[in-house]
Amino acid sequence: MERGALMVTLLDTHVLIWLLEGNERLGQESRALIRSAAQADSLVVSAITPWEIAMLVSKGRLVFGQEIGQWLRTALSMPGIRMMPLSIEISVASTQLPSDFHADPADRMIVATARHLGATLVTEDKLILNYSRVGQLKTQQASL
Repeated sequence: MERGALMVTLLDTHVLIWLLEGNERLGQESRALIRSAAQADSLVVSAITPWEIAMLVSKGRLVFGQEIGQWLRTALSMPGIRMMPLSIEISVASTQLPSDFHADPADRMIVATARHLGATLVTEDKLILNYSRVGQLKTQQASL
């Protein structure tokens, strides 16, 4: 799915967090890609991302300065960012990813969403980056 000259850019869960929390691990190249995508209204997150963030908070692996529901509402109300629903096609595709991919359900949904949209997935997840290297999807390494 293209919007004008820019391709859709999908943020992995940790990249959304890094972006909103100002984490320096998010590289300049990735920041520029994200900024361009937001300006072109082609920046998306998977509908599984709020669930994944809420799960990390409930397990004590993430802590925010505000209640998680409010943090998520604020995050997803940023100009230029949209949440991509989990369609039947994406849900089914997440169970049928080609080649060897790990079993994490959130990562499978995010990868299936990127493939469905023809999006560039911004991630630092080594398993996803390796999956990209064998031609299964387009990625941008978040730290670059």
